[in-house]
Amino acid sequence: MPSAQEHHHLAVPQPGVTARLISDLREFFKVRVTGLVVVTGWAGFYLGSMQSGISTLQRGLLDTLIGIGLVSAGAGALNQCLERRTDAKMKRTADRPLAAGRYPLALGVAAGLGALALGGGWLLLHTNLLTVALALLTAFTYVAVYTPLKRVTTLATFIGAFPGAMGPMLGWTAARGRIEWPAAALFAILFVWQFPHFMAIAWMYRDDYAKAGIKMLPVVQPDGWSTFIEALFYAVLMIPVSLAPWRLGVAGLTYAVVAGALGVLYLAYTIRFGGILRTTDAARSRMLARDLLKVSVIYLPLLMTTLMLCAIGKH
Repeated sequence: MPSAQEHHHLAVPQPGVTARLISDLREFFKVRVTGLVVVTGWAGFYLGSMQSGISTLQRGLLDTLIGIGLVSAGAGALNQCLERRTDAKMKRTADRPLAAGRYPLALGVAAGLGALALGGGWLLLHTNLLTVALALLTAFTYVAVYTPLKRVTTLATFIGAFPGAMGPMLGWTAARGRIEWPAAALFAILFVWQFPHFMAIAWMYRDDYAKAGIKMLPVVQPDGWSTFIEALFYAVLMIPVSLAPWRLGVAGLTYAVVAGALGVLYLAYTIRFGGILRTTDAARSRMLARDLLKVSVIYLPLLMTTLMLCAIGKH
């Protein structure tokens, strides 16, 4: 029979096992991306509720965010199922659970479809058919259209920006039950914001993308001009687009001033990103892209927070 000491040894999990499981779950369900979708969904729900003069806590904010989060997590999991071989070729994704072979594909597909079905069902119970339809259409576009197109054309980035911008639209329709111009403005903000953000990522990891055969702009046109021009175009567009909620009467003048200032800052760092065209120093080139990426992930929550704080309720 085992000794007491051996019993103690058997009862204690191996060091790192629990941490690895948690890390795998976070990576598999793309918790950071899902978190962004949930937060922007919260903003859309909050702003939509204010337009109705209804307390968000009385109309199922938590239920809406749970449903949106589950659908997003399921879509992220299915994306990894399709991209497991591609992920295995890139340093930054090679340790993902399916790419590294720690879990079978069948389990990944079942988990992804399960989360998707649970999220869709949850939204059906707690929101409305429009929100359910938009959520499932978003997941379909991300998994079945954007994901395979990444290996075919650079237009995949443009197409992928549509599901990437749906968070606030889903929140708004859950609160209001219909698509309205303020919801379209929120969608446009998320849509336009993504391009400088993604161009920075694409430039930083262009060698990885090339190894995996993913058609990002820096891979197809490695001189950097198209990457910079696309980032610059959308950074300029970001300023008037970010002012749309003010023009539509969703927020007051304070929001417009802050949004304008934030837009100029985002544009300034995008112009600075153009330094990739003038340097042959790989470390500096990567630094310029990383700085733009950092600013992009600061810009969006600041803008959305300002919008929520400055929102004008309509009763």
